[in-house]
Amino acid sequence: MFSLKNLLNALAENITAPLEMNIQGTVIDSRQAQPGSLFIALPGEHSDGHEFIQAAFDNGAQLALVHKDVAESFQTVDLRPGRYNPDQWPAAFPVCLRVEDTLKALQTAAAYWRKQHSLRVVGITGSVGKTTTKELTASLLSQKYTVLKNSGNRNNEIGLPLTLLELEDKHTHAVLEMGFYVPGEIQLLCEIAQPQVGVITNIGTVHAERAGSQEMIARGKSELVQALPPDPEGIAILNMDDPWVRWMRDKTQAKWITYGIHESADLTASQIKLHGIDGVSCTISYEGQEHPVHSPLLGEFSVYTILRATAAALAEGLTWDEIAEGLSNSRVDLRMHTFKLSNGATVIDDTYNASPESTIAALKFLKSLGGRRVAILGDMLELGPYEMEGHQRVGDFCASAVDVLILVGERSKITAQTALQNGFPETKLHWFKDSKQAAQPAAELLKKGDVVLVKGSNSMRMDKILTAMEVLE
Repeated sequence: MFSLKNLLNALAENITAPLEMNIQGTVIDSRQAQPGSLFIALPGEHSDGHEFIQAAFDNGAQLALVHKDVAESFQTVDLRPGRYNPDQWPAAFPVCLRVEDTLKALQTAAAYWRKQHSLRVVGITGSVGKTTTKELTASLLSQKYTVLKNSGNRNNEIGLPLTLLELEDKHTHAVLEMGFYVPGEIQLLCEIAQPQVGVITNIGTVHAERAGSQEMIARGKSELVQALPPDPEGIAILNMDDPWVRWMRDKTQAKWITYGIHESADLTASQIKLHGIDGVSCTISYEGQEHPVHSPLLGEFSVYTILRATAAALAEGLTWDEIAEGLSNSRVDLRMHTFKLSNGATVIDDTYNASPESTIAALKFLKSLGGRRVAILGDMLELGPYEMEGHQRVGDFCASAVDVLILVGERSKITAQTALQNGFPETKLHWFKDSKQAAQPAAELLKKGDVVLVKGSNSMRMDKILTAMEVLE
């Protein structure tokens, strides 16, 4: 367990404390503090953690990392070079530890703690499917190993270090999702986590608003495979069906394991069968042998998730029997859930996020189902120069995939215009300014036997529409 002694070893040389403490969790939100926890005061867009030190202590935190002057009432030890005085140590907790930069201190502590463990780390990045791939990979590996994973979408320069500070001696593996917004971010995460296995899902246009272009996104994601150790220790798991990911083969010294459906690869899927809301089955070919598998994951696009999780499991020594059983029993589809309404309609909740690629994949799944198909789609954000093209692509596909189209947000007017130009009936198309305005009318449009897809970027708050349907658990 991470301790005060470990923290001091990570942040400063030749500093020991007269106090001892095992840290019971590291938090950046004072409301999540509990007895024995470490609170890290980070400045944010809307608030500054330094304003909540007392609240964290009131909730039981015994340590706080700070990089600003704090009230004299707080017992403070200055760890900055040239500022440390051993006589600063108080006789008891709670204590503030002053550092140059609390975010860098968090990252430094996490990198130190990761290096104290003999651990296999699987890093996962890509534009679509990171979280589900992380969950499925962790589920498969957990059959044989003790696995740490980042919860939710704690995949950035704050969330990933917080996850690594949860490492215990029992853990043999960590499966870590790595997010990307700007070049250099994944390189930083890799310096902290030191992955031996890197999984790339695909390269889309989400976050192009910040990154600038799809090429820059690919370069940013490739930082993962560039950071891997050379073959045989390092293993890069690459999507051969994505030309941007194929390009990464020349960017790594690690061994490749490739996967795909349409291109020649080490792992390929064929005989794909969709079973509606009961999942998907396929046959995976590998090293001249065929292995039939089934998963409760939804939609044909889930086959890619199955392939990359299988590749990671093979890389870490699982047998095909273990993989097949793990896939069959997995219940980890965070992206897409189904609910039944009291009127008999089936709702597909895919409100986690949205990009052109993931939205079209979800629409393909909707199209494969029976009943009147209703798509409730919100704006797709952060597409940058691909904003118009992305919404046009979705509108083009909607014209033949759905029977009723409900659109939310200013950008979705592009989707509406494209759908109408492709022959979608105007009487079946409804547009609303925002999810609050759309919620009740959308719910009232639904009928018995409908299958309803709800999807949009997080900021569009499409969950408000689900609330109006009374399907949220």
